[in-house]
Amino acid sequence: MRTQLLIGAAAVAMLFPGAAYAQSTGSTDFDNNDIVITSTRTQGGVGGVQIPDSSKAKGVLTQEFISKQTPGNSILDTINSLPGVSFQNNDPFGSAGGTLTIRGFDSSRIGLTFDGVPLNDTGNYALYSNQQLDPELIQQVNVSYGSTDVDSPTAAASGSTVNYTTIVPTDDFGARLQGSVGDYNFFRVFGLLNTGRFTSFGTKAWISASNANNDVVFNNFGKIRKSQYNARIYQPIGSNGDFISLAGNYNVNRNNFFGSAPLRIDTTISPTNLTLRTPGTGSSNRFPYSQNELPYTIARCLTTPAVAGTAQTTGTVNAPGASNNGVTCGSSFDERYNPSNTGSIRFGSRFTLAPGLVFTADASFQYVKANGGGTVTGREQLRDIDPTAGVNNQPGFIGGSYYFGRDLNGDGDTLDQVTLLAPSQTVTHRYGLITSLRYDIDSNNTLRIAYSHDYGRHRQTGELNQLAPDGYPTDVFPINNPLRDSNGNIVEKRDRLSFAILDQVAGEYRGTFGHLTASIGVRAPFFVRKLNNFCFTTSSSGFLDCFGRGNTAANTAYAGFNPYSFNSTTNVVTGFAPPQSRTYRYNRVLPNIGLTYKFGGGATVYVNYSKGLQVPGTDNLYNAFYYPVGSAQAKPVPETSDNFDAGFRYTTSKIQAFVGPWYTRFTNRLASAYDPDTQTTFYRNLGRVDKYGIDGSISYKPIPEVVAYVFGSYMKSEIKNNVVLGTCTTVTTANCTAIGQTIYALTAGKRESGAPVYTFGGRLQGTFGPVSLAVQAKRTGPRYVNDQNLPNLQCTGTVVNSACPTASVSYQVYPAKTPAYTTVDLDARVSLEWLGLNKTTYFQFNVQNVFNEFYVGGFSGGATTQYSVPFAQIGSPRAFIGTLNVQF
Repeated sequence: MRTQLLIGAAAVAMLFPGAAYAQSTGSTDFDNNDIVITSTRTQGGVGGVQIPDSSKAKGVLTQEFISKQTPGNSILDTINSLPGVSFQNNDPFGSAGGTLTIRGFDSSRIGLTFDGVPLNDTGNYALYSNQQLDPELIQQVNVSYGSTDVDSPTAAASGSTVNYTTIVPTDDFGARLQGSVGDYNFFRVFGLLNTGRFTSFGTKAWISASNANNDVVFNNFGKIRKSQYNARIYQPIGSNGDFISLAGNYNVNRNNFFGSAPLRIDTTISPTNLTLRTPGTGSSNRFPYSQNELPYTIARCLTTPAVAGTAQTTGTVNAPGASNNGVTCGSSFDERYNPSNTGSIRFGSRFTLAPGLVFTADASFQYVKANGGGTVTGREQLRDIDPTAGVNNQPGFIGGSYYFGRDLNGDGDTLDQVTLLAPSQTVTHRYGLITSLRYDIDSNNTLRIAYSHDYGRHRQTGELNQLAPDGYPTDVFPINNPLRDSNGNIVEKRDRLSFAILDQVAGEYRGTFGHLTASIGVRAPFFVRKLNNFCFTTSSSGFLDCFGRGNTAANTAYAGFNPYSFNSTTNVVTGFAPPQSRTYRYNRVLPNIGLTYKFGGGATVYVNYSKGLQVPGTDNLYNAFYYPVGSAQAKPVPETSDNFDAGFRYTTSKIQAFVGPWYTRFTNRLASAYDPDTQTTFYRNLGRVDKYGIDGSISYKPIPEVVAYVFGSYMKSEIKNNVVLGTCTTVTTANCTAIGQTIYALTAGKRESGAPVYTFGGRLQGTFGPVSLAVQAKRTGPRYVNDQNLPNLQCTGTVVNSACPTASVSYQVYPAKTPAYTTVDLDARVSLEWLGLNKTTYFQFNVQNVFNEFYVGGFSGGATTQYSVPFAQIGSPRAFIGTLNVQF
């Protein structure tokens, strides 16, 4: 559909307090204490773009900028207009996920906070762009390009941080209703109600809700649905900025997967022993070459009917006139679901204890219930786990297959194979606390101390459930009613319980000496990871066999049939590591030092050094269970970074500009690659990696009606070492001449994969009476597909030792890097005040990707060799969206 109008009722202009460029209430209070924050004359920015006068390299976008973007879109897509940031949205509406890098840091190295509350996954530190706050409720978003605040409670930010803050309730009653419609049956409604001050103490609050729906953009099947509910109550205390606040958020997503696939083979070559990839639903057929191949069709089907007394196998009975495309009913990638229920409760406060002495406290609780994955074959039979002549039949998850020992399809026999839903399930309960005490020694010198606590209970399981006859899941959350085996145990592919605990103390001093301001900070995090694996670990890649907790007989027998041993000379494991618990501890002292010098007239230079840290994620630590306690392989080392920033800023009421070079040195740089088909993450230690580059932007308002903004970045990274891939298992490849020989990927001197070499873009906006028009564009440079910076190859034989056997032939399936691409967006707004309505009532029109640029969207870096083909998204297509916003 093309743009239509949705008429609604109405809302209030929002009251934005002074700029807050930090994360927690304590950091905000410290920065706003009139020493390094920009002056009142310039802190409003130009065109919604602000450049804070800090010793750190930061960029800020305010609601003025955010509101011009597509309503409901992810805030991570909005910051794509800042230098150094690269975000590929999976669709035009923000509810389908995306891929973020900042200065080449992937999302697992970027600390994301929401009112100071950390949002990175407690297990793998991932970010989920489709679960972010409605953009209408975001006061501002700030990006710290290379460092974090000293009280930030994160295990992930070895690189950049992103923080956004919610709006404060208004003093007066008001309401707002916004409706949007657009292409792909996009329909969204957002409502906000401000109570105004409703007590004699000045208490005020707001509540909001939104609902968005759209079709998947690349096929005829998938749907994306998102509902969000928010509220905040705010109690000012006195007139000096003290307050207490309580806020809540609940977000529900129901998404189908789409468009993600291995980069497709070059169709100019077609040897008979290679399978060409074409548009479609199979695991190898989801990456088209052009828009002409989209959308692709998913035919409806019926699962195999049950027949008593005969052995059914998984398969498809076609619906009338339909084709199954060779995919088992309900099992195509695009039929998978990625549901999530997430919520948070956030408490914030600030108290002036005495003149110059301020205490702040933020507390939070977060809840996550989410999964993702596809289908598997469930077997009604038992599995003999006795490798000798004896027989020991057991149900469970064994050798990558699911055995139940009971009837699954209701036909009364135990002869069948049945298609089942088998996502990877995660449930997290997370508690946080950030406290800070600031003391002003005098007007030029300030101290603060801080304590942070973060406690996450992270449950990772893999329950199964039935499919309906039409291939749809009976419940997208199998954890609600999981299938059990003949012994009453839950059959699942993983069973883990993790506790991620952080206690951190920090201190910071800031002093002003004439034109020079110095800040010196240090944080000392103490990380504890308490891990419990209730399955057997059968490989260093984390593959598991599971019989269920409480199934003592099967677990004991399996351990006896596969006795575990480790050769410390050859580092070779035999047998399987039994279920066990381990505790890991990581402690570091992380300094943060910065200088700012003001020349006057808006000109400033700055320099900053910070130390970053990323503790190994739970997947990596669980993989290490394959090795015995005390061995080097059993304790993955943390990744550290040394970040250096310098730059020049010029800020006035008409200009916000900066340019700054930067340099980062990684130690023990951990690369990971995720395979959504097997739902497995593979890790490699790249050793030392050096990164450097330059960022810059300028926002200029020559007259009140015109704003011009340009930005750009260049980045170079260099892997210093060849990466160890393993040891030689058979002498059949050129890189292996003897059994036991160490195998290397030749990565030394190469760039990291996944990050663009350069980005640049801009925005031009003009206001003509009641009409504002703007065009914004961005050019994203090429991205290497693997860390060897070589073309991806496919082998006519089986890849061995991470190479093609000498008796086989390799063919190029994709070039070494993805092509650069350019996207152009338009937005127009017409105030309806001329109709006698409130001046904040308007119609807005957005067009994303105006020229329908076809490009490779987000893909994870970390593919080490040229035989590792990463999964990639198709770039978000063109979309038209119309919005009516009514307020009073």
